[in-house]
Amino acid sequence: MANPTTLPAWKALQAHYDEIHNTHLRDLFAADPSRGTSLTAEAAGIYLDYSKNRITAKTIELLTQLANEANLRARIEAMFTGEKINVTENRAVLHTALRAPKNTEVTVDGHNVIPDVHAVLDNMEAFCVRVRSGQWLGHTGKRIKNIVNIGIGGSDLGPVMAYEALKHYSDRTLTFRFISNVDGTDVAEALIDLDPAETLCIVSSKTFTTIETMTNAASARAWLLKGLTDPSAVAKHFVAVSTNAAEVTKFGIDTANMFGFWDWVGGRYSMDSAIGLSSMLAIGPDNFRAMLQGFREMDEHFRTAPFDKNLPAILGLLGLWYSNFFHAATAAVLPYEQYLKRFPAYLQQLTMESNGKYVNLQGEKVNYDTGVIYWGEPGTNGQHSFYQMIHQGTRLIPCDFIAFANSLNPNGRHQDILIANVLAQAEALAFGKTKAEVEADGTKGWLAPHRVFEGNRPSNFLMADRLDPQSLGKLVALYEHAVFTQGIIWNIDSFDQWGVELGKVLANRIVPELESGAEPDLRHDSSTNNLIRRYRSAKRT
Repeated sequence: MANPTTLPAWKALQAHYDEIHNTHLRDLFAADPSRGTSLTAEAAGIYLDYSKNRITAKTIELLTQLANEANLRARIEAMFTGEKINVTENRAVLHTALRAPKNTEVTVDGHNVIPDVHAVLDNMEAFCVRVRSGQWLGHTGKRIKNIVNIGIGGSDLGPVMAYEALKHYSDRTLTFRFISNVDGTDVAEALIDLDPAETLCIVSSKTFTTIETMTNAASARAWLLKGLTDPSAVAKHFVAVSTNAAEVTKFGIDTANMFGFWDWVGGRYSMDSAIGLSSMLAIGPDNFRAMLQGFREMDEHFRTAPFDKNLPAILGLLGLWYSNFFHAATAAVLPYEQYLKRFPAYLQQLTMESNGKYVNLQGEKVNYDTGVIYWGEPGTNGQHSFYQMIHQGTRLIPCDFIAFANSLNPNGRHQDILIANVLAQAEALAFGKTKAEVEADGTKGWLAPHRVFEGNRPSNFLMADRLDPQSLGKLVALYEHAVFTQGIIWNIDSFDQWGVELGKVLANRIVPELESGAEPDLRHDSSTNNLIRRYRSAKRT
C-alpha cells in the first residue's frame, strides 16, 4: 500500500480537520439534537456511544473512505483466511482461529489448523477437570490447591488480566499466583506462603528458553525440590505451555502435560490459546469456552459489518484521527469495573507492542505518527489522581470509558453511584464549565479561571450488560481488531516485535560480565562499563 498520507481520503481528512478542529462539542451538540443517538453503534451486546468525539458525520464518512482506500476489507479477509500477513517473520496471523468453531476450515501451508486448535482445547479441558475435581494429586498424594503461572509478556499479562477480570467466576478453593518479573522478589513473594506439595506450576514459554521465564521456573523448581526432595516430583507439580519437547523433558516435565500452540499466534494475542491454561483452571472449561464464544462474536462482527457500523473499525479510526490529525500522543482506558483493574496494562502491550513501529511494510521510515501510548486505571480511583490533567491540562487525552449496567456484586447504591460518576466524567470532559457559569455560581475575579473547565475533551463510551466471560472475550477482540485497523492504514506490521530483541541480546552478553571479575567488554560504551564496575563492587556475594 502507498504512504497513507498520499491517499485522497487522508488529504480530505486534513482539510476537514482544518475546518472543524476548533469547533466545540457544545456547538456540535447544539447544532444536532439527535447527535447523542445517531453517533452510536451496537454489536454483540456492546453499545458504543462515540458522539462525544470532535467529529461530524462527515468525519466518519472520510475515515471509512480512508479504510476502504487502505484496502482494510481485503486485509481483514487475508488475516482470517491464513495469509502470511506478518511479512517480516513470514507468518500467518491467526489468533482468530483460536476461537473458531470446529467446522471451520483455515489452512496454513495447506494444513487445516482448526482440528489442532480443538485438540489442544480438549486436552486443556481434560487436564483442568482432573485438577479442579481433585483427581490430579501431587507427589505426596495431596490435592492441588495452588496454581502458579510463570511467564512474561503475553504469557503473563493475558492470564493475569483474565484471572482478575473473571475472578467472580473462579474456584475460590484454589489460590492463583503469577510470576513474570525476573527480579527475585517476584518469585519469592509468589511462593512464600505456599506448600510445595499442594502447588502446580505452569511454565509458559514457546521456546522454553526465554531467560526471564526459565530463570523463574528454575527457582520455582529449586523451591519445590527443597520441600519434596525427589526430582521425580517435578512431573507432578509442573506442566508446560511450549513447543520445545526436548527442553520440557530436560526440565523434568512429562511431555504428556505439554500444551502446544503455534507460530501464527503472537504472544500478546495468545490469552485464548493454551497460554490461557491458568484461566481455564480458575474459571472452568465451560466459562473458558464462553469467553471464546465472546471473541468469536466480535470476530464475526468485525469481519462482516460495514465500517461505519463496525465497532473495532470505528474505535481504530477515531484513535487514528486523534493521533495523526490532532497529534494526541496518549489515550486513556478507564474501566468503571474493579475486576478490570489489569485491563489497561493488558492493552498497553496489545497496542504499543503491535503498532510501535517507525518502519513500514516496505522497510522505509514513516513520515507520520504510528502507535498510541495507552494507559489507565479503574474508576473512580483515577478521578482522584490523574483526571485533573485530563480535564484542565494542556494535553489532549482522548478517553475510552467502559461500564456495565449490572454489578456482579450488587450492594445498595454502589452501582448507581459508580455509573453516575462515569456518566458525569464523560459529560464534564465534553462540555466543561464556562467562565460565565463559574461566575454565576458566585466565583469571580482572579479565582474564576481556576474553576473554568474548557471541555471539548473527547471520549468514547462502551457499555455492556455485565462483566462475564463472554463480554470479556468481546472486549479483548474489540481492541485487537481496532489495533489491526490502525496498523493496516499506517502500513506497518502489527504482528512482529523486533523492538524487544536488542535489549535481550545485550542483556545476555552483560550477565556473565556481572558474574565475573574480568574487565567489561570494550564493545560497551563507557557509561555501561562504568555501571558494570560499580554494580560488581557494590554487590554482596
